[in-house]
Amino acid sequence: MEKILIVDDEAFIRENLERILGEDGYRPFSTESPEEAVRKVAEEDVDLVLLDLNLGPRSGLDVLRQLREIDPDLLVIIITGYGTVETAVEAIKMGAYDYIKKPFKADAIRLIVRLALETQNLRREVRHLRRDNKGHQLLVGTEMVGASPALLQIHRQISEVAKHTTANVLVSGESGTGKELVARAIHNLSPRKGRPFIEINCGSLPFNLLESELFGHERGAFTDAKVRKIGLFEEANGGTIFLDEIGEMDMNLQVKLLRVLEDRKIRRLGGTRSIDIDVRVVAATNRNLKEAIEAKQFREDLYYRLNVFPIHVLPLRERREDIVPLLDFFLRRMATDMNKKIREISREAIDLLTRYHWPGNVRELRNVMERICIMHNEAVIRPDCLPSEIWGRAPSRTAALSFSIPPEGIVLDDVVYNVERDLIAKALAITGSNVAKTSRILNVPRGTLRYKLQKYGFEVAPD
Repeated sequence: MEKILIVDDEAFIRENLERILGEDGYRPFSTESPEEAVRKVAEEDVDLVLLDLNLGPRSGLDVLRQLREIDPDLLVIIITGYGTVETAVEAIKMGAYDYIKKPFKADAIRLIVRLALETQNLRREVRHLRRDNKGHQLLVGTEMVGASPALLQIHRQISEVAKHTTANVLVSGESGTGKELVARAIHNLSPRKGRPFIEINCGSLPFNLLESELFGHERGAFTDAKVRKIGLFEEANGGTIFLDEIGEMDMNLQVKLLRVLEDRKIRRLGGTRSIDIDVRVVAATNRNLKEAIEAKQFREDLYYRLNVFPIHVLPLRERREDIVPLLDFFLRRMATDMNKKIREISREAIDLLTRYHWPGNVRELRNVMERICIMHNEAVIRPDCLPSEIWGRAPSRTAALSFSIPPEGIVLDDVVYNVERDLIAKALAITGSNVAKTSRILNVPRGTLRYKLQKYGFEVAPD
């Protein structure tokens, strides 16, 4: 239970906040005294402070400065009914996490507190990882960096299936999540690790060329076949073949692949002799193969042959605990390779990077870090070093909302409430109330979406 200190000179505000936060399972306690607040932070482990900017004769900014001197990593949310935007910005420059204005809604407090504590937990996890894993090679035998429960579960799956050398594996997940790393880890942790690991992208070649690449051909099998060619299945004999983007494979070639998986034999194009093979097949796709089966674009029998052991890699936005270890891993590697003096990322920059939704997943994160290292050579990466999309200044991928403001004005919070609720309703209609799909098309973490569904009164089935 996280301990939250409330510092406000209005008893009603303190009591209301204690009630709201207590209902959510936190341990809130409060004081109207700035001196008492400073003493509490100095003597106790406090996870978060809600600090009023107007504390009678004392300025909340002065109290913020004292609290930060005691604990530089302390998260502080400013609450004010008096401060201007400039004051709030000054507080954030001094290290405050965020601010909220009075009068506030209970849901708004709940959301900002939850996000702040998630950030705090990420920071603590990173400090722990840095103590225990200086090289950030967190999953032994692989290049998969991170510490999220989802990634650790994948590591357990890899460790188990690697022992069984004939079990086919189907790796699913969005583009850029690291499906190839999963395939390589399975090979490297298995008894096959001393034999070849062969990979091919099934969507990069037309049917005839892909068939020849996979199974080989005899001289004279077709017009340009001037010499015999050994196929990738033969080259991978004793090892592993990785069929990336398997969902893009031609239906006719799927029939031949199914036969190879069933018989463990291949026949070169133009050949008359069957050749025994001993190969583990790991396939990967960013498509929903069950939907492809229904659309008659993928064979159901091949799907079940490949899907002996399924592994699903979540998008980076749904395993945010992995973001900071990945940032640090790529920073250290690239700074060394480019001979740059960059040594760390500032706390403010980390906050922005962890809030970003990363539509391109780990591949996009790596590219961003490479771009930063190319363009900058300061010791510390600060917010102004980050690309515009991280700040949210990039052009929106959705059409701008357009409506007029009546002469009497509007209540902005009510408009935002209605717009967000309507967009979620439309997304649910598109996905058939599937929470996972809805979170993807809205680009919000599944946990955040669950909170908003409850907030707006939508009823959906559990995941």
